[in-house]
Amino acid sequence: MRTSTMPEKTHQGRAIKRLREILHVKQDNIALELNISQQSVSVLETRETLEPEQLERIAKVLGVPVEVIRDFNEEATIYNIQSNNTYEAEVNGGIATGCTFNALDKWLESMEEVKRLNAALLKEKDEKIALLERVLAEKSK
Repeated sequence: MRTSTMPEKTHQGRAIKRLREILHVKQDNIALELNISQQSVSVLETRETLEPEQLERIAKVLGVPVEVIRDFNEEATIYNIQSNNTYEAEVNGGIATGCTFNALDKWLESMEEVKRLNAALLKEKDEKIALLERVLAEKSK
C-alpha cells in the first residue's frame, strides 16, 4: 500500500511498449524510422527512463506527444481511446472510420508493387528492342 502522495514514476520503456501495442505498431517499424535494429527497440522498451532526445523521436514515430509517454496511465489511455471511438462512430452514423492499418506497412507494400511494375516495364522494353533488332536484321538482308 502506498502512503506517499507523490505520483508513481512512469516506466518509460513499458509505456512505449504498451502504446506501441495499443496503436498496433511493430518494433520493426519503429526501428526502421529510428534507423536502429529491432533488438535495440526491444532494449529501449526495458529501460525505466530514456534520454529526452530518444523519447522525443519515439513519440514522433508513435504520433503522440512526449507527455503521453512520460505520464502514461494505461487505464486513462484505454478510456480515452474507447471514448474517442464511440464518439467517432456516433458522428459518422454508426460507422467507425478509424485507420485500421499501419501506414508504414502499406508504404512498403506499395514500394514492392512499384518494383514489380518496373521489372515488368523493363522486360517489355527488352522484348520490343529484340523485336526491332530482328525486323531491322531482316530488312537489311
